[in-house]
Amino acid sequence: MKIAIGYELVFECPKPTPMILTLSVHYTRVSDMIIPDHMVADPPVPIRAYRDRFGNWCSRIVAPAGRLKLSTDALVNDTGLADVVVPEARQTPVEALPDDTLEFLLGSRYCETDLLSDTAWRLFEQTTPGWPRVQAICDLVHNHIRFGYEHADATKSAWSVWNDGIGVCRDYAHLAIAFCRCMNIPARYCTGYLGDIGMPPPYGPMDFAGWFEAYLDGEWYTFDARNNTPRIGRVLLARGRDAADVALSNAFGANELKNFLVRTDEVPDS
Repeated sequence: MKIAIGYELVFECPKPTPMILTLSVHYTRVSDMIIPDHMVADPPVPIRAYRDRFGNWCSRIVAPAGRLKLSTDALVNDTGLADVVVPEARQTPVEALPDDTLEFLLGSRYCETDLLSDTAWRLFEQTTPGWPRVQAICDLVHNHIRFGYEHADATKSAWSVWNDGIGVCRDYAHLAIAFCRCMNIPARYCTGYLGDIGMPPPYGPMDFAGWFEAYLDGEWYTFDARNNTPRIGRVLLARGRDAADVALSNAFGANELKNFLVRTDEVPDS
């Protein structure tokens, strides 16, 4: 299938403001791009790109004083298949984990393993290690948190959402990631496009989505504690330890986000 993706962000800045933007499709999907997701700035500004230490494609700009619109419209090929489910995937002992997975066992800005470790072991010690354990974590997190866009809070952490029981997709991911790490399963945060392809209506407002990947049996597998069901049409933007590593925008000065739109739709075959 083909999926049309895009965004429109409008910023208002009182003076020229440097920004880092993580809005480009991940390099693992570049070969799927039919129409590339080039960032368009209005008014035009120089855009310089680089890869961060996680391999994410980031853009550097200096937003001018006043209004700046950033947008893209792209088209991507997709298999049309739902997320892979491998119930037999085993948990790898810590001593056998590859070196590059180890940082995804550690606590991070939004995933406080030190505060949640005792709770995690109390809840999940009796679960079967491997895929069943990660799925048990997703089941609990899915049922524990009440979703609502009004609960979005850029400072909310896994510890906070565990205590509050409310949040948005990134909060589901952060809590599940923290519990996985507490149980010695490497887990990393993902952000990207995820539409309602294959899902029944009604449909909510479109936004970028947050999910996570867990390392089992030598592979990274997709899990989604918010939806807690295999989904079709994920288009990855970025991966990191948590949302702090993959923020859509980091501005180094005063700014206001005046408008925010995300598009992701299946394109019918002509």
